[in-house]
Amino acid sequence: MINTVGLVLHPGRDCATAVRTIAEWARAREVAVLGLEDEIGRIGAPAAAVEERHLARRSDVVVSLGGDGTMLRSMRMVRGQHAPVLGVNLGRLGFLAEIDVPELAGALTAIDEGRFTVEGRSGVRAAFAAEDTTAFNDIALPRIPGRGGTAAVEVRVEGHPFVRYAADAVVVATPTGSTAYSFSAGGPIVSPSAEGLLVVPVAPHSAFNRALFLSGGEKLALEILPTSGELAVEADGRVVGHVLPGDVVDLTLLPAAAHVVRLGLTTFYQRAQRRLRLTGSAEVD
Repeated sequence: MINTVGLVLHPGRDCATAVRTIAEWARAREVAVLGLEDEIGRIGAPAAAVEERHLARRSDVVVSLGGDGTMLRSMRMVRGQHAPVLGVNLGRLGFLAEIDVPELAGALTAIDEGRFTVEGRSGVRAAFAAEDTTAFNDIALPRIPGRGGTAAVEVRVEGHPFVRYAADAVVVATPTGSTAYSFSAGGPIVSPSAEGLLVVPVAPHSAFNRALFLSGGEKLALEILPTSGELAVEADGRVVGHVLPGDVVDLTLLPAAAHVVRLGLTTFYQRAQRRLRLTGSAEVD
């Protein structure tokens, strides 16, 4: 049963219709609605303002209104909390979203009545220098244009050197992130139920240009080689720091670090097929 709904809003898209639907649904059932002060204040949403660190803790379900970026931010927000995230797509088709706005009231009723499942989504933790950050799609080490040098990185598994990449970037993706930056760099699609990390070079200049998939229990580290330029560290597309030759980035899989609501409307493979516009070879049709 839902007693409290938390809201996370896209910073630019029109959320008013969706918020009004949630408010009307909640009012009819005497359910509290919470939101972040700057977000609900921007649109005058009928919700109580709370700090980000309290939103997931006080909510039974967190509703993400936007696209995949908003969904990823919501997942980072609920990390380690019991509240699952319901993704509501606004505008373009979101890969991680479960429903569109017209289905919102019915989805909330289904959750309230227990007619849903939750799907755990792995995160990836990156520790480097004095920094520590978590992502749900990927950690990327891209070269910085104009600074010179490629991303020259040594992959270490269980403390032992395995392979070196020279590339425009090296991406470490979760199964969730296998359909994002990793996919555009030629990486495989991985089921979100798998537990492991993908290591994918972007535009590699080295002879070995294949992706790696490591199990969640294997220790993974990336050492920045002397021939590398300065690299940015991106977590889900956000620059969170920089690394220099000699630095080491330790990466750890965080199994089921967040949970998302599934209503059984589509499978992962149906969403992947639609979002990525996958078709078979013309030769077999």
